[in-house]
Amino acid sequence: MKQEKLSILYFILKGRTLKSGEAPILLRVTVGGDYDEARIQRSVLPSLWDRAKGCCKGKSKASNELNEYIRELNVKLLTIHKELVLEEAYITPKLLLRKLFSLEEKRTVHQSFLEHNDECRRQIGVNYEAVTINRYDNCARSLATFIQQEFDKEDISFTELNGVLIRRFEVFLKVEKQLCQNTVVRYMKCFKKFVNMALANDWIKKDPFIGIKFKQEETNPVFLTKEELDLLIAKEFSVERLTLVRDLFVFSCMTGLAFVDAKELKPEHLFRDNDGNLWIRKGRHKMKRNKANCTSNVPLLETAQQILEKYKDHPVCIQKGLCLPILSNQKMNSYLKEIADFCGITKNLTTHVARHTFGTTITLANKVSLENVSKMLGHSSTRMTQHYARVLDQNILEDMMTVEKRLAANV
Repeated sequence: MKQEKLSILYFILKGRTLKSGEAPILLRVTVGGDYDEARIQRSVLPSLWDRAKGCCKGKSKASNELNEYIRELNVKLLTIHKELVLEEAYITPKLLLRKLFSLEEKRTVHQSFLEHNDECRRQIGVNYEAVTINRYDNCARSLATFIQQEFDKEDISFTELNGVLIRRFEVFLKVEKQLCQNTVVRYMKCFKKFVNMALANDWIKKDPFIGIKFKQEETNPVFLTKEELDLLIAKEFSVERLTLVRDLFVFSCMTGLAFVDAKELKPEHLFRDNDGNLWIRKGRHKMKRNKANCTSNVPLLETAQQILEKYKDHPVCIQKGLCLPILSNQKMNSYLKEIADFCGITKNLTTHVARHTFGTTITLANKVSLENVSKMLGHSSTRMTQHYARVLDQNILEDMMTVEKRLAANV
């Protein structure tokens, strides 16, 4: 794109002198025959103004300061023009003056992060889940605290956002906020997504995350052993709510459904195959945008069918058209802790432990293939299911059983 020549001119308004007798100084910027003007917020006595050179006469301190300010404006204006030329932007005198005097909207990091979160919040149920937005909000709050602590101000500009700041923010989350490594990684991924958006909008010129990688720690999923699950199933509770929560938990142990998917389970998600076997076929809630690859296909075991039959006429199920009267996740987890105490189970029992139990004790421990377990859990790939296989590696067990037999034979 051809760029017209930039012309810079300083002049005074003699007809609009101030009470001090000085005349305001104006800057005229011309590009390709078009021009625009702006006051530079400086003034000078008309007798001291050199019209030809566009500067102040004399060598007094006031004259030198005014001329230095004009030179700085020239350098800044030429730099702005050069940057716009390199970007192949459409350059106008008005644009140059706005950038020169910072009349454009000044964007700051934390405020822009909040605006980003608000925009994502409007897309809950479409492109985002509420839990994701909550994580973005937590990250933004931590960032605000970090900025106040590190810079003693409410916000920072995007020019201050660099790799050093990213690393310091990571340390802040670990040390000051005392977050575990995996939570820190989740927060930093949220922040990185926001920074990518800022890069796309040209709010920042260089990616501060270049060369920075975050690694999550491997975690071992908590699950119930067969003995613990049998104990739980056989336990009699005098309190009805505990019996209900136990049954709902066992249902998830037998189907592998996550809490939200079990809560949303409707009769339309149940079907019988040609042999009369009852199945669950349901797209996972958290994977709504990729249902084709993330659909749970689970043949129902007898225990799960009995639970469905037991609660099909429950008032909540009839009123809402659901298969199970599942409580809130908070109440379920609270009651599960009571149940664990009654059963003598020392593990931290939560609704998600049921899904882990299905992936290990119910399936992999009974030699169900990793591929089939992946399909039943609704995983998009076996890589996710491998997480359970690492905990309960049947190949290791089978190999050691072989060793045991050989040692016994040699005795």
